[in-house]
Amino acid sequence: MTRWRLTVEYDGGPFLGWQRQDQGPTIQSTIEAAILHITGETTTVHGAGRTDAGVHALAMEAHADIAKPLTAQRLREGLNALVRPAPVTILSAEPVAADWHARFSCTGRRYLYRLLDRRPPPAIERARLWHIPVPLDPAAMRDAADILVGHHDFTTFRSAHCQSASPLKTLDSLTIERVADEIQVRAAARSFLHHQVRSMVGCLMLVGRGQWTTADMAAALAARDRAALGLNAPPHGLYFVGASYPPPLHAG
Repeated sequence: MTRWRLTVEYDGGPFLGWQRQDQGPTIQSTIEAAILHITGETTTVHGAGRTDAGVHALAMEAHADIAKPLTAQRLREGLNALVRPAPVTILSAEPVAADWHARFSCTGRRYLYRLLDRRPPPAIERARLWHIPVPLDPAAMRDAADILVGHHDFTTFRSAHCQSASPLKTLDSLTIERVADEIQVRAAARSFLHHQVRSMVGCLMLVGRGQWTTADMAAALAARDRAALGLNAPPHGLYFVGASYPPPLHAG
């Protein structure tokens, strides 16, 4: 039995999220079906995160246990052939130690949220970013973002359906950058609450529009109450960028 680390890129638009469910297609079930076709084995593909419907990934880390002898190239190429035409790509496959776990071994997760703040709507990337038809103030957004960095009770920014045992999280960084017509928000932490990034971005957008102040952001955080949330950003602007792990990664 070999434990394989898979690095996966996907467009979340056609899927109901990462996690397998009966109501429709998911990234997890799509990859598992491809593994079954190649190996004849039913296995579970564990991801570093569980992205929601519509959320994308640039490099989602995952693992699966496979008994059939395969080379890394054969596994990667076979999976990529079989997941078509779904917008899922296995960027790499490598054997790892039997106790390596995509989720539980993870020491850090990074997300990107893209906002397009121009008057004309996007024609090509309308399902891959959040269109705001007025200019945003990135400096004001940075000031408000600084309030959220650190160890806090993020109940206000937590989905009512979140299964985390505690609302306490440490946000390592939350940066705002202007890139052409976009405002890009990048968040890093060991782990996040359900909807935490989207909820933070929604409130940051209100600050950028001048509808909220830095004081409003501080009050929302201090309230520790979901009712104090200003806005939850839509899923299609969010990307899982990558995950961090301690060495060594390779078996043996």
